[in-house]
Amino acid sequence: FSLKELHGIFPWLVESIFGSLDGIIVGWNLRCLQGRTNPNEYSVALDFLDPSGPMMKLVYKLQAEEYRYDFPVSYLPGPVKASIQEQVLPECSLYHNKVQFPSAGGLGLNLALNPFEYYMFYFAISLITQKNSPVTHHVSPSNSAYFILVDTYLKCFLPTEGSVLPPPSSNPGGAIPSPTPRSPAVPFSSYGMHHTSLLKRHIAHQPSVNADPASQEIWRSETLLQIFVEMWLHHYSLEMYQKMQSPHVKLEVLHYRLSISSKHHGSPAQSSYQALHAYQESFKPTEEHVLVVRLLVKHLHAFSNSLKPEPLSPSAHSHTASPLEEFKRVVIPRFVQEKLYIFLQHCFGHWPLDASFRAVLEMWLSYLQPWRYAPEKPPQSTESLPRSVSEKWAAFIQENLLMYTKLFVGFLNRALRTDLVSPKNALMVFRVAKVFAQPNLAEMILKGEQLFLEPELVIPHRQHRLFMSPTLGGSFLSSRSPAVTDASFKVKSHVYSLEGQDFQYKQMFGTEVRNLVLKLAQLICQAQQTAKSISDHSAETMASQSFFSWFRFTQSDMNGSYTGNDLDEIGQDSIKKTDEYLEKALEYLCQIFKLSEAQLAQMMMKCGTAQDENGKKQLPDCIASENGLILTPLGRYQIINGLRRFEVQYQGDTELQPIRSYENAALVRLLFRLSSVLNERFADQMEVLCSREDFVGRLCRYHLTNPHLAQKIRYSPVVRDRASQNWGPRISLRFLASYRTLISLLMIYFLASWFYIGPVGCTFIILIGYFLYAVIMTFFFEGWKPHEH
Repeated sequence: FSLKELHGIFPWLVESIFGSLDGIIVGWNLRCLQGRTNPNEYSVALDFLDPSGPMMKLVYKLQAEEYRYDFPVSYLPGPVKASIQEQVLPECSLYHNKVQFPSAGGLGLNLALNPFEYYMFYFAISLITQKNSPVTHHVSPSNSAYFILVDTYLKCFLPTEGSVLPPPSSNPGGAIPSPTPRSPAVPFSSYGMHHTSLLKRHIAHQPSVNADPASQEIWRSETLLQIFVEMWLHHYSLEMYQKMQSPHVKLEVLHYRLSISSKHHGSPAQSSYQALHAYQESFKPTEEHVLVVRLLVKHLHAFSNSLKPEPLSPSAHSHTASPLEEFKRVVIPRFVQEKLYIFLQHCFGHWPLDASFRAVLEMWLSYLQPWRYAPEKPPQSTESLPRSVSEKWAAFIQENLLMYTKLFVGFLNRALRTDLVSPKNALMVFRVAKVFAQPNLAEMILKGEQLFLEPELVIPHRQHRLFMSPTLGGSFLSSRSPAVTDASFKVKSHVYSLEGQDFQYKQMFGTEVRNLVLKLAQLICQAQQTAKSISDHSAETMASQSFFSWFRFTQSDMNGSYTGNDLDEIGQDSIKKTDEYLEKALEYLCQIFKLSEAQLAQMMMKCGTAQDENGKKQLPDCIASENGLILTPLGRYQIINGLRRFEVQYQGDTELQPIRSYENAALVRLLFRLSSVLNERFADQMEVLCSREDFVGRLCRYHLTNPHLAQKIRYSPVVRDRASQNWGPRISLRFLASYRTLISLLMIYFLASWFYIGPVGCTFIILIGYFLYAVIMTFFFEGWKPHEH
């Protein structure tokens, strides 16, 4: 094919692979393509899309001719789309000199992208757009072709060792040129004080583009990272979008509009209301999306940590630092930090309160621990001991203070609303507590908070939302300022750039957050007791479900009590894991916040460990009133989280309770009618017999009355008027409708037939045996009622 023909089919080929932007065309469905289910297609796709494969060779071939391809602005992330439609240029250099107004009859704004950018835009955005792909089997995101390709591209264009491999070139001895700056198609106001590209800054003083091949190739690394960050992280809610519209930016936009209002009457800019209305992005990241972002975060830590140590001579550093080394130095604070923070805030505030939050949690914890991806390894002798966080990471912790403190508070608020008896929820609390309990980490976070809260001795002129960094050629303060004040301003610039100048900081080790930790510790104690009670109940249930339980009649069969719990199905092993996770989490929280044993003992007293006179757990927190028990807010919280519950029991006439699953409906109705006839006909005689004080009276009371009906403990908030009711002596034959009773009788008749005893004789023996048993029980246990279940 000629270059012109390849140029024509390139957009169609990209769409055929990654799917259409509207999600209608699925393409190769790389997110669901796995080696174990489709090995041939899997290997072919990876080979074809490899950085050195045929597809990338085509990209580089078209790149050499400087072709451009239109990408609709309407499919960009919501914040970018809203700002461009408002004619405010985003601060990311990826969009500079690329926005074009449509020609006559056009349908909207477009970005003019080079082949490499166009390919990577489609590759990155397919993670967001292709959400409703047909899946016929379970797909593991980390084993999909898409996940493997992301990892491959990161290792190729952001290498931790060596330099970026040069692309294959069709020109012998030549190189693929970097994108040339283009004149803007429409005047745009700056979205903020944006930095120039690393590539442009590095080659600005060079006489020729081809003089330094390394500077020529750094644009691919920077472009790849910017596209991944913009497509995957630049999403947030409307409230956050409104919050980020600072007075500085609004004033700048106003000046811009006033300056062009008389020049561009044909295409007026949108009003702020229209822009906010246009930004109604309902962003709901999937678990796969979060896993891919975590892969990006882990690789960026490894990429940044592979930076060579700086030489002792500053002059030597300025002359020998390569573009790639400079890129490693600023890759996280400049390209990732702000958008990842907002992305995490969105997930913490909008993710469902279930176990799927584990993916977000692990991504957050991966960012908080760059030392895990450092080249040096801990000594093997200290493997069993927790590894202390080195002081060299203090600067990273201080410049990412909100990542540690504010998001930790956000996690506390989530943990207080989850059911910690669930092993998966308990594991998440354990993971966070374990990470923050690493030796020296809490001290460095506390030091960062102190730097932020110390009074400002020098108040320099600050820019809003974006602050110069020493690594970018600027200085926070003059060289005459004390070093500690410079460190303090670094922390403050980080906080104010992410949250604004009017942000009210909530100290992680302050009183308010400490009270939240105490509430969580109390909740952990309650969850441990709940898990123990579930374990005990499960053990009793398993013991009672033996073969011989068919011959036993227990009082709990027909009293209407519900003792089941959704957590009964988690098993004994899971309950043990829950207890271990919660115990270690409580220990770590005590280490982080220096909780004393006296405070723990006080919390244990508040957990309601006392039991009532029947050995049952306490009722939910209630207030007694004339209409019965009324739940308090604490009581509702205890019920919702499964910490306490009412023992729901049927307290009416046992003869009229609903038919159970273990009863024969026809027999229940038939025996009820028979019992009713007998009770109406012999009511007076039974009353006389039961009123006698001799042995006959005691025997009749044993069979014909149920004294427990008036002595039941009230476990549900019912009105007092229905607490007690006396039905008098009566005959109840409902126990004969139980399948368990019928099967037991059939087995007895079957065993009797082996000894040549007929049905009549067997029935006579059963009646005699029961009469002797009833006489004995009358003497010793008059209150026990075997047939009134």
